[in-house]
Amino acid sequence: MADDNSSHHGEEPDQLGTWPLSRREFGGLTAGALGAIQLSGLAAAATKKAPEQRESASYEVAGLKESAEILVDQWGVPHMYAEDVEDIAFVQGFNAARDRLWQIDLWRRRSSGELSEVFGDEWIEHDRGARLFSYRGDIDEEWEAYGPDAETIATGFANGVNAFIDQTKEDPDLLPVEFQALDYEPRRWKPEDIVRMRVHAITLNVSSEVERAITLREFDEDVERVRQWLNPDDWEIEIPDGLDLELIPEDVLDVFEAATMSHTSVSFDEDYIRNPEVLDDLSVLTNGDGSSGKETSDKSDWADEKEEIPSASNNWVVGPELTETGRPILANDPHRAHNVPSLRYIAHISSPEFDVIGAGEPGPHRAHNVPSLRYIAHISSPEFDVIGAGEPGLPGISIGHNGNTAFGLTIFYIDQQDLYVYETNPDDPNEYRYEDDWESMEVETETFEIRDGDDQEVELKFTQHGPVIYEDPDENIAFAVRTVWTDPGTTAYFGGIGYMRAENIDEFQDAMEGELTPGMQGWGAPPENQVAADTDGNIGWFPGGRTPVRPNWDGLLPVPGDGRYEWDGYQHQSNLPREVNPDRGWIATANHFNLPDDYPVDDPPIGFEWVAPYRYQRIAEVLSEFDEENKHSLQDSTDLQTDFLSIPIRIITEALAETDPDEDRLVEARDWLTAWDAVLDADSGEAALAEVWFEKHLQEAVTIELVGKEAFDHIGTGDVRVLLEAIEEPEQRFGNDPVATRDELLLSTLADALDEVLRSPSNASAMIQLPLVMSCYFRHLLMHLMRLRSYLARIEMSGHGVT
Repeated sequence: MADDNSSHHGEEPDQLGTWPLSRREFGGLTAGALGAIQLSGLAAAATKKAPEQRESASYEVAGLKESAEILVDQWGVPHMYAEDVEDIAFVQGFNAARDRLWQIDLWRRRSSGELSEVFGDEWIEHDRGARLFSYRGDIDEEWEAYGPDAETIATGFANGVNAFIDQTKEDPDLLPVEFQALDYEPRRWKPEDIVRMRVHAITLNVSSEVERAITLREFDEDVERVRQWLNPDDWEIEIPDGLDLELIPEDVLDVFEAATMSHTSVSFDEDYIRNPEVLDDLSVLTNGDGSSGKETSDKSDWADEKEEIPSASNNWVVGPELTETGRPILANDPHRAHNVPSLRYIAHISSPEFDVIGAGEPGPHRAHNVPSLRYIAHISSPEFDVIGAGEPGLPGISIGHNGNTAFGLTIFYIDQQDLYVYETNPDDPNEYRYEDDWESMEVETETFEIRDGDDQEVELKFTQHGPVIYEDPDENIAFAVRTVWTDPGTTAYFGGIGYMRAENIDEFQDAMEGELTPGMQGWGAPPENQVAADTDGNIGWFPGGRTPVRPNWDGLLPVPGDGRYEWDGYQHQSNLPREVNPDRGWIATANHFNLPDDYPVDDPPIGFEWVAPYRYQRIAEVLSEFDEENKHSLQDSTDLQTDFLSIPIRIITEALAETDPDEDRLVEARDWLTAWDAVLDADSGEAALAEVWFEKHLQEAVTIELVGKEAFDHIGTGDVRVLLEAIEEPEQRFGNDPVATRDELLLSTLADALDEVLRSPSNASAMIQLPLVMSCYFRHLLMHLMRLRSYLARIEMSGHGVT
């Protein structure tokens, strides 16, 4: 929880949970139109410089009402203090730009469809897609959807970003080197930029609708059931009346995928670099000593290939009756790619209105790109005091605590998208059939500025359901996406400004459900499992997200756009499942199917596509060991966050124990793996062999056995739940002599894995020298243009996407 001394900015409290601040003195503040931001902090983590050696700075900026302060602690976390809500948002924006200006400018341009302006006409299609999916609704309704001061906060943040941009014009050395290398300048922000950016939210499931439709068309439901597990697993897939699967082209989502690509997917070749000389000093993008990330390694080729790990997240909260402290313990590890700078931004923002520390949008289990997804910060004002993590391009905190309430999130798989298929008028392709008539598309023409080229006018088309992403006038068809993004209140993670100031979990729930003020709509996107705890000892689970009501279909496939399949508004947030102070004493989520047994899965449907449950199962195993005699500690939660036991690997090694190999090396490998605890430690030879076996050989072989090579070439490896069920219960999946079939798959693929990873395949003792499978890569988007290896550093890591 937040430190009681947070208002004493210069003190260095030493109790658990507080932070050391390096306090610096500054000159007097100016009066009148200019305010001052005083910045102090340690030049490097864990430095022991004397106060007179520590760095400090003071900025005179237009737009602040009162002076403000940023203290940077020894870990680089900024603690920000201001005297009202707008000023603290200003300071947060200023500091985000000070640390991450190139990242947030690239992010804003990517989301707003302005990459062509600085990178050229090859980005026109991306920009068109991004503008199609930007929020185009009433801006006043948008502000109201988040609460009474949303516009004030966004205005302060945008002004803070602009204030730092102004500083770079006065002192060009403040401009990040990426701008210099690419030869363009950051654009100033407007408050509405913050909420019109929609395409960075994680929402479902239009891509899966298309994959399912094409799989059913090319194969059958049996293959589709291997491709994607549904929850509940006995749910019947029904093709909507009027849908012709033959009409769906393979490239129907090209525009959508371009629009929704990650900002880290923006790639640069040498032609983009206008001033290559600024990259000659490698320290500008590396660790400061000029090292290039080209460390020598004897790792096998497959170790380099295994660098991208699926995104996944965990959170849990343990009630006070089970903890050593007698207070709730809440933990959250949102697993997103590590970008450099990070996507999440951890910060402390403080003003008389609030004081918050935590995380929001700018985790382990993916490659680390530069810049990173998250940014840690502490924001403090008289109204609230919050510390945690957030996105660097957004004000507020979405993961953290405020001294009274702690909160953390993982994705909750609400289906928030649908693909609509239209018959268009042969005489006018801008008309589509709706009920018994032709309906006109809304057509807007926008001008795109193009670097090194003439401005281009581009048409954007919309049906009543949403943006048109594909047209084929020859076949008289068009496709559009209906998504929650088009409605007010669905900017990703901006809803955190409502709950980050909650005094208890009742207020947290009210914020999630939009009950704090008239017009507030609650958490919109992305859909999240929110867990919360307060200092009164309460814990709770509050899923949130805009949930479409589909009265006559389940959302698993595209539907005709002729009026037969319409959303009937949204469920009220309070109709989503809830859990407060459960008897078991703890709550955990891990993106898994967690609707209660008595919750109606079809009235209306929430969603059917959830992540495999193995991370949750492991969390539940561990937390279930604690009781009133064996209390849970902070260290226990820390250990659980770095728990690397893999249930999928445990399943396959338990099955391997039942086999009877006929080769000595396979006998030794079987005995070696089955005597192991299935913990994926970085220095474990067993873990390395098991990972190569499972990821590169066994999953493919089981998929081919289930659906055949042709279907495998279409769907790739099947859903891991299907594959592990086949291994655990072969009678359910394999035909004649199922156990023998399963055992043959296990042993033949284990042999292939041994051949791949052992320098001497016949020497089983070489297994102890197996190289590491998992590495954590830190990349910058410009690294490959500096004749480097394409990453700043590679760190050996334990675990996997299912741990």
